[in-house]
Amino acid sequence: MEDQKQNSEERPVRVYADGIYDLFHFGHAGSLEQAKKLFPNTYLLVGCCNDETTHNYKGKTVMTEKERYESLRHCRWVDEVIPDAPWVLSQEFLDKHQIDYVAHDSLPYADASGSGKDVYDFVKSVGKFKETKRTDGISTSDIIMRIVKDYNQYVMRNLDRGYTRKELGVSYVREKRLRVNMGLKRLRERVKEHQEKVGEKIQIVTKTATMRRNEWVENADRLVAGFLERFEEGFHKMVGSLSVLLFDLRLYAEANLNIFREDIFHLPLLL
Repeated sequence: MEDQKQNSEERPVRVYADGIYDLFHFGHAGSLEQAKKLFPNTYLLVGCCNDETTHNYKGKTVMTEKERYESLRHCRWVDEVIPDAPWVLSQEFLDKHQIDYVAHDSLPYADASGSGKDVYDFVKSVGKFKETKRTDGISTSDIIMRIVKDYNQYVMRNLDRGYTRKELGVSYVREKRLRVNMGLKRLRERVKEHQEKVGEKIQIVTKTATMRRNEWVENADRLVAGFLERFEEGFHKMVGSLSVLLFDLRLYAEANLNIFREDIFHLPLLL
């Protein structure tokens, strides 16, 4: 009895999560992480519907069933992948895989098979449903919408990488139209880039000229005052030099005049 009780306590809780998992993203991984961490010791089984079931009840997928299975096998939270999972769970399926709880977000998931309004009605009614939270801002539909929105760019990118128009499902006329449109777009981008560079240079020149003008205005008074001071100093020196020169000339003239007078005074004696 004790051994059986110990084995029962050590047995991991088997939690099951299912979905389509097309274009596997971090939102999928986040929900599986929540399921894995529902209990301290959890064995997480993840069911994934095959292509036929998915296409019948939901629509066409981007990835094949094998690609979707492999994406799940490489998720760290997944212990076991169950391929060809049923669209609606049954007691037989739960018993077959010894499933204790089923993990999914609480929003009703439309039962396109026609057997009910919510594919999880059964597990909810028997108390085996555990809620996980959706990750806002990411979904397979959102990723597909991003691709559709920028369809032309992705087509041109793959054409440039060497894919043929037939591989991309593009007609000859559409390919040529895309190439012309992308060429015009690149030309507009180059023109815009050139305009921005010219604008930056004009701003630099304008800024430099403004700084020079402001610098001259700010220093104008000081420069003019310095010029006048130097001019006045030079003028005084020039006046001083002229005064000395005139004084010397005056002395020279007076000396010559005295000599002339002396010569005239002695003139009768010479006669």
